[in-house]
Parts: sequence; C-alpha cells; structure tokens
Amino acid sequence: MTVRMPPPLPAAFFCRPTAEVARDLLGTDLWRRLPDGALLSGRIVETEAYFGPDDEASHAFRRTPRSEVMYGPGGRAYVYFTYGMHFCLNVVCGRQGKPGAVLLRALEPRVDLERMAALRGPAARDGRGGVDSRKLCSGPARLAQALAVDRTLNGADLRGEILRLTRGTSPLPDPAVVVTPRIGIRRATERYARYVVADSPFLSRPLPRH
Repeated sequence: MTVRMPPPLPAAFFCRPTAEVARDLLGTDLWRRLPDGALLSGRIVETEAYFGPDDEASHAFRRTPRSEVMYGPGGRAYVYFTYGMHFCLNVVCGRQGKPGAVLLRALEPRVDLERMAALRGPAARDGRGGVDSRKLCSGPARLAQALAVDRTLNGADLRGEILRLTRGTSPLPDPAVVVTPRIGIRRATERYARYVVADSPFLSRPLPRH
C-alpha cells in the first residue's frame, strides 16, 4: 500500500506562544521524506519549550548566527549540532522577531521502522536482530538520527514535502498530558516546559512512579 503524507498543519498553528505549540504538538505526526523518496513518520509524544532572551537555557538567550532561524516566522525547522555528536530537531514558533522553538524529544515510530533502524544502526536492534521500536526515536538525538535529520534541514518548511507536521490524534485531552521541568540541561531547569504523553512507552525518560 502506498503511504501518502496527509495535509500539513495550518500555518497559524505555529504562530502562537511557544508553550501552547509545545503542548499541542503532542499527538501530531512528523513526516520525513528521504532523498530516495521513502517516507518515515512517527507520532510526537514528548516536547520541550524554549523561549526568547529571558530564557537562559534557550539558544535565543543571545542572538547569534546559529539562533537566527528562531527569530524568523513560525513553522520552520531549527536543527543544531550538540556535544560534537548529535543533531536535534526543533519547531520554530511565534511571530517573526519573537524567538521561540520547541525541541522534539521523542516520537512513537509509525511508518517504516525498518528504515529507521537502518539509519540508527545496531543500537536500535533487540537481542534477536529485530527492531526495538523503543530505541528508535526515544530521545532528541535518536529521533534526528532515525529520520536522517542534519544541518541541511535547518530552516526547512515544516509544511513542505521534505519535513511535514500533520494533525494525527491531536489535540490530546488534558488528562493525557503531563508537564515536567526540562531535562538534560544545566540552566533554567526549574521551568515546567517539558510536555509528555503520560502513558507513552516511547519517552526519552520515563515519568517517575508515584
């Protein structure tokens, strides 16, 4: 069966406050078309919001050539390289000149898991050589690797043919969503800006059990 990308999210979806976009991205589907035409897709289950110059953890805390795309119109990809090893994919949101971006931290893989595993390498396999779906996109670096995201996609239109965000099962009801402090950073860790689908097994870090 031929897989086709659904229509993209409306442009107005991205032109809203960063926290709103971060929450409402949960349950949407991210699509990636590879250079050979293959389609990969997963449902977003974890995001993290980063704000403007008042957010010490944000790349927009200081305006630099790297963060310039965050000052542009919403609906573009912000891709950066971190720790000299990994790429991370972010969704630019808000109005032009008002920087904000949402880090995509985890997906529930849905379309062509075998190709994602090939891109991830042996780390995405289980003990029998099969695909371990929980190791494909559970973390921002894994997500980028599984979807072949690199710096060439910086600034790409997230309503386009190469990268696209579509409606999926969003919006999720409030009881399905948990908000926690951001993780994996050293500054402004007190902000509750990480949004997760509470019952998802594909999170980058499990929620604490009560």
